[in-house]
Amino acid sequence: MNDLLEKNGNFFKMVIGTLVTIGIIMIYSASYMYSKEVYGSSLYYMWKQVIFCAVSLVGAYIVAKSKYQFWFRNSFYLNLTVCFLLLLTFIPGLGVTAKGANRWLYFSGVTLQPGEFAKYTTMILGYYIFEFFDKMDIKQKIKNISCLLLTFVLLINQPDFGTFFICSCAVMFACFLSNFPRKIFYSIVGGGAVVAVLLMLSQPYRVQRLTTFLDPWKNSRGSGFQIIQSWIGFANGGFFGKGVGNSLEKLFFLPEAHNDFIFSVVGEEFGFLGVIFLVGLFLSFIFLGFKIALMLEDRVASLLSSGVIFIIGLQVVLNMGVVLGLLPTKGLNLPFISSGGSSLFANFIGIGLIFSCLNRQIEKRSQFS
Repeated sequence: MNDLLEKNGNFFKMVIGTLVTIGIIMIYSASYMYSKEVYGSSLYYMWKQVIFCAVSLVGAYIVAKSKYQFWFRNSFYLNLTVCFLLLLTFIPGLGVTAKGANRWLYFSGVTLQPGEFAKYTTMILGYYIFEFFDKMDIKQKIKNISCLLLTFVLLINQPDFGTFFICSCAVMFACFLSNFPRKIFYSIVGGGAVVAVLLMLSQPYRVQRLTTFLDPWKNSRGSGFQIIQSWIGFANGGFFGKGVGNSLEKLFFLPEAHNDFIFSVVGEEFGFLGVIFLVGLFLSFIFLGFKIALMLEDRVASLLSSGVIFIIGLQVVLNMGVVLGLLPTKGLNLPFISSGGSSLFANFIGIGLIFSCLNRQIEKRSQFS
């Protein structure tokens, strides 16, 4: 059993390594003109991503060597820490406002997006609440649920509806897999869906994104410009692609080419074959991740690993759906591929948590063999 678990773990590492390598190549390809124009060096975003990868690997290694039970038991304090960081984004001088949102912190030249970490802390705290709900007294229930709800209140006030949605889905997924009563769970899902729709319709810019999704050509030079340029990129790529570095859309036509819409650059430079290959890699990542989670004997380890794969897999589906025009436009990057240090670091911490679960089982079995 240990050999099979290690084998799957090694394949899992290979898939992640391939995705990260592709990400670095594509970030360079998608950003070199923009980097040269803005920062004076065509390698700016590529080296930035390489540094983030190195830091993220160290973080993942530390978490992998720790005991996952520690993170589970202290989920309240982990989420409370993220809430504190989210609060700091509203403080002038610390918080960075961009595109009308307060989602970033600025420390000595380093920008941090606390919402990326909230995806995982809300998931872990959600598991803790739902798994032990019947064993908690009323004070514990109020304390933990209040901490969870505070995260959502802060996210929606930044505003960061994309992260809010992912955190909500992660908590619902945790609730579904836990021992929480099914009837209450379905009531929560129904109520959550109503709240999500009301929030979506509460702001004019969100309504505009929805109408743009339905007919981007109606405002082709405004709100529909980005998705139309994305489609042109895929169309230009054809079956075999134009070749790495030969994308035309990234030359100041496609906004966020190295970030949210990097999948379109992949489509233009590597064509349909490249798109299928990248989708296949992500499907392998999701399959191997859930396979490892199901092989874990400890229930908490299995739940946490499943939650990490669900969060990353959901972001992949949402990003690709947006870039292909199948979903309304939202600022969500493509895990391991898009430029972005906070996202990469948070995802690697999640990967580290999976390997913490995997390593503890291998160690436990080795002691009794």
